[in-house]
Amino acid sequence: MGVTDPGVRPAGPGTDPEVLESGLEWVVRESGASVGGVALLDPEERVLRMAALAGLPPDMAAPWLRIGLDEDVPLAQVVRSGRPSWVPVGDLPRRYPQLSLLLPYPFALADVPISAGGTCWGALSLFFPSNHPRELSRRQWAVLEAGCRRIGTMLCRAAEQGRPVRAGDNPHLCRPRGYVHSPEAAQAAAELLDLLPEGHCRLDLEGRVTYGDAAAAELLGTDLRALLGRPPWQALPWLTDPVYEDRYRSALFSRRATSFTALRPPDRALRFQLYPGAFGFSMRISPAPQAPAERRPPAESRAPVGANAPGEGRAEGGAPGEGAPGEGGAQAAGGVTAAPGGGVAPVEGVEPTRAGVLYQMMRLVSTLTETFGVKDVVSVATDQIMPVLDAQALVLFVVDSGRLRIVGQRGYEPSVLDRFDAAPLRPPDTPSARAAEEGRALFYGSPGELERDYPDVVLVAGKGAWVFLPLIVSGRPVGACAVAYDRPRSFTPNERTLMPSIAAQLAQALDRALLYDATQQFARRLQTGLLPRTLPQVPGLEVAARYLPATRGMEIGGDFYDVIRLSGNEAGAAIGDVQGHNIKAAALMGQVRTAVHAGAGTAPGAVLARTNRLLIDLDPGLFTSCVYAHIDLGNRCATLASAGHPPPLLRHPDGRVTVLRIPPGPLLGVVPEAGYPEIDVQLAPGTVLLMYTDGLIERPGGDLDEAAGEVAAYLTRETDSGGPLEDLADALIRRYTGAEEVRRDDVALLLLGVRQ
Repeated sequence: MGVTDPGVRPAGPGTDPEVLESGLEWVVRESGASVGGVALLDPEERVLRMAALAGLPPDMAAPWLRIGLDEDVPLAQVVRSGRPSWVPVGDLPRRYPQLSLLLPYPFALADVPISAGGTCWGALSLFFPSNHPRELSRRQWAVLEAGCRRIGTMLCRAAEQGRPVRAGDNPHLCRPRGYVHSPEAAQAAAELLDLLPEGHCRLDLEGRVTYGDAAAAELLGTDLRALLGRPPWQALPWLTDPVYEDRYRSALFSRRATSFTALRPPDRALRFQLYPGAFGFSMRISPAPQAPAERRPPAESRAPVGANAPGEGRAEGGAPGEGAPGEGGAQAAGGVTAAPGGGVAPVEGVEPTRAGVLYQMMRLVSTLTETFGVKDVVSVATDQIMPVLDAQALVLFVVDSGRLRIVGQRGYEPSVLDRFDAAPLRPPDTPSARAAEEGRALFYGSPGELERDYPDVVLVAGKGAWVFLPLIVSGRPVGACAVAYDRPRSFTPNERTLMPSIAAQLAQALDRALLYDATQQFARRLQTGLLPRTLPQVPGLEVAARYLPATRGMEIGGDFYDVIRLSGNEAGAAIGDVQGHNIKAAALMGQVRTAVHAGAGTAPGAVLARTNRLLIDLDPGLFTSCVYAHIDLGNRCATLASAGHPPPLLRHPDGRVTVLRIPPGPLLGVVPEAGYPEIDVQLAPGTVLLMYTDGLIERPGGDLDEAAGEVAAYLTRETDSGGPLEDLADALIRRYTGAEEVRRDDVALLLLGVRQ
């Protein structure tokens, strides 16, 4: 069956993401997906922002509301690669363990880039129910492609008209449009339910009760007016255990019926059965036998978060054989009780608990453990902590020589923060300094509250509410975190507990990051001092070199290169790679380079053998690969030997490129008294010798020999044989490393050109 592109809806007079609704609804409906979202790319911040969402509440979509383009998640990957992604049911834990930790539910996931007019605008993300086959059908792929064409064309057209569609602070929610029963049918449905012994409720996708009958109210022991417009696990103190909300979340993502048993104090056990649909849930409530003590959840899973009354119960799997009710829920009529348009005030003394916050905390802790430097910690704080706290601004400070120095922020103009940068810890004349000095969180729910303690600060802060969190490790302050809100607010007991917990995790990560940055700075200085500052001028020999450190936390390695001017018209050239990325590797690199330099002038095999004996004697516990070349410009030849290093490339004057297959000797520092065979090559005028480390060509799962052959083909096909070597070096770096956001290894290359 073919798919017809539904056409393009005009962008309209504004830039509201609502214009995405028709295209998103169409692709969700036609593909059979249960959830859909459109994330738009912000190229300036290199992030994807969720602009439109269908079938999922915004708080459930928190992991996708703002995603860094470099994150290891499918939505970002498809934008970087330009290729769609499909994750079948059950494959998420293996392929994306962090995402699976955040959403431990069975569902399938498809992500497709949205491109039009030569621009990638973002991506379409679709969730499929847990009973979906392992593969998408050809028709479903066609639907996804047609939907992306429609959305992409609309985005492109809006941008051309000067009204680009931009994601707001919250995604536009595409409300489902289902069948609405007549008042007569609604009355008949209500009368039918009243005759049944169990209670019934209707929940929307956010879990809020929109309908309930008298039997449900009697079983729950509450007035329906206290229940309508709120999720049961927020309205009833004995359902605040996160395990109950987790059953709803499981049904929402998997679209699979589920059930659980809960104890209504003091001793009445109730069975809840949830039946999910496209527009909400049907919930059936019935009496259940008291769960035996050994079948109840352990104490730690039953302890509520921020609630006074403990909840007991056990979560079960899918509800037994009953089929889910139809999708067209009854409206208010006769004896039917439906939720009014407005919200319902919370029950006094009951504080809502959201399982979503727990999952966000799990994601936050997991992400913080993978940070390296202070920049990484700042990125996590602004990208992930702010959404968890629903904050509009955040400033991160570190303690530096008795002062608080700002290392990152979001939500303020930089000039506003000049007043607070480098503020002294003693005396603490700013709330951040006071929080760090006293080791306790400070909560200010309004400008008036802040003004009482800091009348000068409130005039500059320019927000409505603030929290100042100390970052303490082993009793000593390492920094502070200021969280700000646009409008005044009160802070619940849950928030007053949650925020210091987040600060404790942030403090540990920041402390590690400060130590890491200090170590890296020392190692960079060491490495810079060990690499040659300039390369010697050798008559008849043109030289160009490049070095790029690894990224993603491994900025120090042992790659090195050297050119040694010998007597007359001879020179030595070496390139090598010491195992590891740390200070020890950088120090050993200097020793190897010195040893090669000292042996230069003898045969290359002898130079490597002497260096090998030195490393054996030093016993550093690290191994080194190396290629050394002795260049004789008078005789137009070179002799090379290799200690397990990638093969050099030789570009001939006619443009042909040869991979020099040097018989490899063992790595340096492994085998005592090892020998290193040599080869000779001719160096006619115009010949270029390329020596490099494996960071230039190595890719995960790739073959080094094939990669070397690809570089040889590129040199043959794309480069100017007579051009400057500096230009060739830049071209190689751009082609093989310039597009990478993350370099997992150092890159070094050395070009030697024989001139007339």
